[in-house]
Amino acid sequence: MKEEIPILKGKTKKELQEICEKLGLEPYRANQIYTGIYKNRYTSLDQFTTLSKDVREILKSKTSYPEIELGRDLTSKDDGTRKFTFYVDENKEIEAVWIPSGDGGRKTICISSQVGCTLNCKFCATGLLEFKGNLATWQILDQVLQVEKLVGDRATNIVFMGMGEPMHNYFSVLKAAHILRDQDGFGLGAMRITISTAGVTTGIKRFIENKEPFNFAISLNHPNPNARSSVMDVNDKHPLDLLIDCAKKFTKELDRPITFEYVMIPDVNMGRDNAERLAKIARSVNKCKINVIPLNTDFTGWRRPTEDEVMEFVNILKSKTKAPILNRRSPGRDINGACGMLALKGVRSEVR
Repeated sequence: MKEEIPILKGKTKKELQEICEKLGLEPYRANQIYTGIYKNRYTSLDQFTTLSKDVREILKSKTSYPEIELGRDLTSKDDGTRKFTFYVDENKEIEAVWIPSGDGGRKTICISSQVGCTLNCKFCATGLLEFKGNLATWQILDQVLQVEKLVGDRATNIVFMGMGEPMHNYFSVLKAAHILRDQDGFGLGAMRITISTAGVTTGIKRFIENKEPFNFAISLNHPNPNARSSVMDVNDKHPLDLLIDCAKKFTKELDRPITFEYVMIPDVNMGRDNAERLAKIARSVNKCKINVIPLNTDFTGWRRPTEDEVMEFVNILKSKTKAPILNRRSPGRDINGACGMLALKGVRSEVR
């Protein structure tokens, strides 16, 4: 059986040390390779000038240093958001989004964790796709490397809110997050990295048990346990009551707030009753914040709320809870790069 050629990207320091040992290289070479990949963002092995030419030649012949391939690059005329489609394999596409803030301070990359998704959230375009597998750690991290190279700037924040359910690719996602956090790696603080879930409670429990340091967000989207399944089928296996118990455990054991993401859909999950239910959940969890997001997709038969409807909903929330509430709005909506729109190409008629 032919031995598989190791891919250098996506590896921890320890894994790189093991590769170096097999290749007969000194252990300290692993640290040079690690910082070259992640800290220095080298795009080819020829740039690793801290390594001798002989060592570089060994790595070229015995290891692999691949890149995900750029497909499309779309720029929003409204706010400068850019959406990138990448090919990770034949007939396998993912999308990542560069979201700059208006003042030039915060620069966020929204990255994907799966090709397609295992879930079917009714408002999310990714649910239209066939699930074609989990991304490897190197493919997750390479989204950051490629986006930064394409925009000519470095991210200040990373959110695992792209295509896929991160908790269904838990180990690759968390491995990537720790490399992003490592000061010898990408050098982002843990509080600049947010991992999200549609509500997979088994993953949340593992996250808590492992005392992971990263920000965490739950895509809630309906506060009624009897109605949430009509919006998110994950609720059938991981019901709302259990999900809220996990959120309470998160804030108690990790002693930091959790974020609830809430896509606002008129006549589905808005109105006074739902606002009061959502506020009650926020009060019970204690340490939380709520990000409200107007519905972006239009293939559902549902409509996007008006500004007045959003304001009314938010005002009821504010009157019933002290939790911070942020209207995330919809950067990149004109290029189908906003929340729930990944998997839509540049124009609506090109839904895959």
